[in-house]
Amino acid sequence: MRKPKVKIRTVAEAAGVSVTTVSLVLNNVASARVGAETRRRVHEAAERLGYVPNEVARQLRAQRTNTLGLLGDEVTTTPFAGRMVLGAQEAASKHGWLLMLLNTGLDPELERKEISALLQSRVDGVLYTTMYHRVVRVPDQLRTVPTVVLDAEDDSADLPSVVPDEEGGAYLATKELLDHGHRRIGFVNSNLDIPATSGRLAGYQKALREAEVSFDPRLVVSAHPVSREGYAAASELLSRRERPSALFCFNDRVAMGAYQAASALGLRIPADLSVVGFDDQEEISEGLLPGLTTVALPHYAMGAWAVDALIARILDPNTPVERAILPCPLVRRESVGPPTL
Repeated sequence: MRKPKVKIRTVAEAAGVSVTTVSLVLNNVASARVGAETRRRVHEAAERLGYVPNEVARQLRAQRTNTLGLLGDEVTTTPFAGRMVLGAQEAASKHGWLLMLLNTGLDPELERKEISALLQSRVDGVLYTTMYHRVVRVPDQLRTVPTVVLDAEDDSADLPSVVPDEEGGAYLATKELLDHGHRRIGFVNSNLDIPATSGRLAGYQKALREAEVSFDPRLVVSAHPVSREGYAAASELLSRRERPSALFCFNDRVAMGAYQAASALGLRIPADLSVVGFDDQEEISEGLLPGLTTVALPHYAMGAWAVDALIARILDPNTPVERAILPCPLVRRESVGPPTL
């Protein structure tokens, strides 16, 4: 026999408070002046009685759908940032919210239509997401709904955002090579005008400076950050008369090119050359032989942070704008050893 549904008035009577107080507590109304002891009694009574709130009615009262939109450029159609989506999905689920995924494919007209679709679906907020760290102009359409910028920076600085610590990650990568005794460290940087290019160069220079190793601009080369271009750039560095004993590569794809360049020149990793990458794309970093020591982008943590920040902003529009920079940890494998030069 089906048990009768517990009503909010029953919970109120059991907790010794008004129906209004129960509603304020169970709807987590932050501005409500309800003491901690009263909140505890309400929650205990609701749990003991098996009270289940009417979700539809609650959403109507709050004028919310408990649904978020994740609008990405290529995030959901490439293998490089899947954990960012996973972090966002799991954080939304933890809060009891749903996440809708849309991909623009870098098409401005499609982006405009997808934003309209999200707003017509009455999402409560949007994660404006890019596949790699860059500065963006968030479309004006999104100024009407709470928005958090994920893996990018808003050029107006009006919106919360979260990005990886490019400088800190490069510092750790270079320090790892310095700690193994390397002093002649080449850097294959990106030739793109993005924050990661300048940030990773700053981290490389900071680590050299702390180790009292003079910065030699001749050891820094730039290339489009893909394996073929990484191969060409690394080949040029490693063919010099005074070649570097170690390479820090802008990303794992460039490092893969460096592996190929080393092999073509008869150099063994790490016996003759140490290599550190960036990104920790596991298909590359774990697939290379020997495994690539690299720096991990905090994709999962950034996705989760962005959802937490977005929901906080939806529940309290006065939440201060925060621009988070999350750490990039070093992932040690087998591509670093002491120098033999």
